[in-house]
Amino acid sequence: MTRGALSMIGQSAAVGVPRRSVGSRVLVCAAFIVAFAIGAASYDPVRRTASATTLLLELGTKNAVEPRVETSDFVVQHGALRFPARLYEPTGPLHRCAVIGHGVHFKGIDEPRLVNFAKRLAARGVLAFTPELADLADYRVTRQGADVLSASVLEVSSRCRGAAVGLIGFSFAGGLSLLSATDPEVGSRLAYVASVGGYHDLFRELAFLLTDHVTTEQGIVARRAHEYGLVVLLYEHLDAFVPEEDLPTMHRAIRAWLMEDRPSAWAFASRCTTPASERLFLDLASGRRDAIREGLARVLGGERDGERALSPAGRLGLIPVPVYLLHGQGDSVIPPEETLWASAELGEHEHVALVSPLIEHVEVGGKPTLGDRLALVRFMSRLL
Repeated sequence: MTRGALSMIGQSAAVGVPRRSVGSRVLVCAAFIVAFAIGAASYDPVRRTASATTLLLELGTKNAVEPRVETSDFVVQHGALRFPARLYEPTGPLHRCAVIGHGVHFKGIDEPRLVNFAKRLAARGVLAFTPELADLADYRVTRQGADVLSASVLEVSSRCRGAAVGLIGFSFAGGLSLLSATDPEVGSRLAYVASVGGYHDLFRELAFLLTDHVTTEQGIVARRAHEYGLVVLLYEHLDAFVPEEDLPTMHRAIRAWLMEDRPSAWAFASRCTTPASERLFLDLASGRRDAIREGLARVLGGERDGERALSPAGRLGLIPVPVYLLHGQGDSVIPPEETLWASAELGEHEHVALVSPLIEHVEVGGKPTLGDRLALVRFMSRLL
């Protein structure tokens, strides 16, 4: 979710660029030199490769110098939609305009890693626009997220004098971005769409969170899902577990749990008045999740049509622009197979799919090679 989505980029460079090892620094320098050569020899301009290298290096450097960009907050009105947004404008030459969708995180457009990424993108000459996806900020995946992203693309294209716009979605906003790009009006304004750690089929993703099993092209594989996703699903469907009189209090308790504020979560839960609410919270706090999984499976089984409506699966051929898919090899919230399924559907459509050991959804892991670093630089260069 958003915490992991931005750490995928921000922390990946920290793994690839250890600051205490001279040998590693030499290796990274060699990677950057080769990356420049690749950029010069391929269709990617040298500027983009250089900018991607600098961007990843800065994101992976603790206390890196704050970039000089101009920011402004405002409210966008688009038909019945009304939502806050923030604009990050370069102080130098403008090369690209882009919309960036945050993932599931209560801070929304104020999430520190999102802010850091948008600022550093703007410092590379990209006008970055971050809309508030209110439902995602409230831990809910709904059509509202795709609608806000669509409206944002139209807004930014207008601000950029009709220029084609990049659309980048993190985590669950990655799937919603792909869905948004299938709209002909939106697609006509896009330069590309990128999903970072996003889903392809929402039903398949939710099944993973509930069962700890991933559907791959070779069959079903057991893999541990991060508990965060299960708790998000519980929060969204609390009315199936909790009597109406306890719903407001339990919403506050589970939301506090998701925010990792355990004392507040216990304090709110203690105000509940029904045995069902007490039992649910104790199951959550003690790690007894079987009853929660079973209850959610019953609820989600009846929402298949809604999950299909929120999935880009089966519609990717409608996207008229290049599609870029980036995923962490060890992602335990949205498995990397979602990117592989999307890539398979895209087939001959212009796209790049990268599953990298440099990144995960929630934390960094793996031992990347020189080739892994180069691949990430090349991928990022396409977004600049």
